[in-house]
Amino acid sequence: MELQLVLEQKVKEAVKAVYDAELPSVEFQPTRKDFEGDITVVVFPMLRTVKGNPIEIGTKIGAYLEENVDEIAKFNVVKGFLNLVVSNVYYLNFFNSINTSATFGYEKPNSKDAIMVEYSSPNTNKPLHLGHIRNNLLGYSVAEILKAAGHKVYKTQIINDRGIHICKSMLAWQKFGEGETPESSGLKGDHLVGKYYVAFDKTYKAQIEEQVKQGKEKEQAEKEAPILLEAQEMLRQWEAGDQAVVQLWKTMNSWVYTGFETTYKNLGVDFDKLYYESNTYLLGRDVVKEGLDKGIFFKKDDGSVWIDLTDDGLDEKIVLRADGTAVYMTQDIGTAIQRVTDFEDINGMVYTVGNEQDYHFKVLFLILKKLGYKWAEKLYHLSYGMVDLPSGKMKSREGTVVDADDLIKNMEETAEEISKELGKLDGYSDEEKKELYRTIGLGALKYYILKVDPKKRILFNPEESVDFQGNTGPFIQYTYARIQSILRKAENIEVATVSTTLELHEKEKELLKTIQLFPEKVQEAANNYSPALIANYVYDLVKEFNSFYQQVSILGEENQDKRHFRIQLSKKVAETIQLAFRLLGVEVPERM
Repeated sequence: MELQLVLEQKVKEAVKAVYDAELPSVEFQPTRKDFEGDITVVVFPMLRTVKGNPIEIGTKIGAYLEENVDEIAKFNVVKGFLNLVVSNVYYLNFFNSINTSATFGYEKPNSKDAIMVEYSSPNTNKPLHLGHIRNNLLGYSVAEILKAAGHKVYKTQIINDRGIHICKSMLAWQKFGEGETPESSGLKGDHLVGKYYVAFDKTYKAQIEEQVKQGKEKEQAEKEAPILLEAQEMLRQWEAGDQAVVQLWKTMNSWVYTGFETTYKNLGVDFDKLYYESNTYLLGRDVVKEGLDKGIFFKKDDGSVWIDLTDDGLDEKIVLRADGTAVYMTQDIGTAIQRVTDFEDINGMVYTVGNEQDYHFKVLFLILKKLGYKWAEKLYHLSYGMVDLPSGKMKSREGTVVDADDLIKNMEETAEEISKELGKLDGYSDEEKKELYRTIGLGALKYYILKVDPKKRILFNPEESVDFQGNTGPFIQYTYARIQSILRKAENIEVATVSTTLELHEKEKELLKTIQLFPEKVQEAANNYSPALIANYVYDLVKEFNSFYQQVSILGEENQDKRHFRIQLSKKVAETIQLAFRLLGVEVPERM
């Protein structure tokens, strides 16, 4: 903050003038609510440089600042804390400087490095579920926050479209599908393919049980179940380029992609570039072979290639199998390098992947650094916790996952139910009501998930998320709609410079102080890859506005200058809510 920089310089000047000492740094903190003041200088750390009584030191510095800094109106000292009261003029000048800015808090585009953000990255054997929703919302929001912080951003995903799990769905469809298609069944393509993934698992378990009854050990039965052996053979055929198998793979994957596109559209997320594992799984092999020549990797007696990371506190990691085939790590090495080749201005990547992959990414980033890629210093694993429901953990193979499409629909229905109970939709058409339920339901879902620190596990409660009170999306949306109602009733809302002689109410000042924090919060959220910082900031802003709304008359204020300022201040709060929510991918309704 600009004022803090001025104050830091002036505090150092004061110490030099009064004590003839060089202060290395100044510690600030917000003034506690129970004391008068806006910003506090902590005196205690100064005792390493200046000897004396903290109260006396604080008083002398405060007097110097009051006399030499126009923005400081007065001060008080409590123990070792110098509380500074910032002048009304400072806050009104700040307000006038931002009042015409449509993107207050956002940096100029492309003022910083280009970053690629990877998220979603689903398997093509099942539909997206609640865990994917957290992944998508986090990745999309972090990308938007990085953009607002001045970065050029590329959004991407790698679609896991090959492997044994894909063949399981394909084989089950061959055996039990009777030619069923999305068109003939009325099912979304990803749901249809997921249905056969579940069907495979049921048959597989039944075969294991039958073989155990016949006297086989369970472990042996799991490896020798006929349907699994058939799926493994199908995978070999796919890798050998068998025409019929490849055609079936293309057909079923196309069903899934169409289904995914619908879900992404409904969720409000998008991508700039798609990568497919079927195209990337061989990438990295040549890089590994080059690294082997340079001594970065080593070969074991069986011909497999490894890297020894024990000196870095990790372990040995395989990067090529004995038969020369790639492992996931090989693919990820090659894909990272390919991305920088495709987008030459990338100087960092963010991988949005669950915390069960923490170790994988530690190894990947370290390998890329050892291979000498400078951009590897700017790789980040956006590790997030799982999402649980009150009913317990989800399992894809057993078909007990919370489907993303069903959840989105359920959120809209819950929003409709609660909105009808509140009974505030008189005069809305059916179409307007439907759009409002969608906005509220999706806003509730997104906010509930994004307000939690990414690293923490979430217990997701749909009903709780749509509550119109407390730290929820609908509560914030309702405040925005309330402000729009005020603006519609206002006689005059054109933007005009506010007089700096205006006397500010304490609630007006608190609101301005909160608005002033927004640019700082955007940068902090970008630096920490944390949408939660934006979510909780906007909740604080809304609480501050509601306190202002309860205690200060807006449209009923008789003084014209004060009324005009309060209308303009309310408008700026609404704009800041909208800008903050845009970073979370949440829409705001004009009426509720």
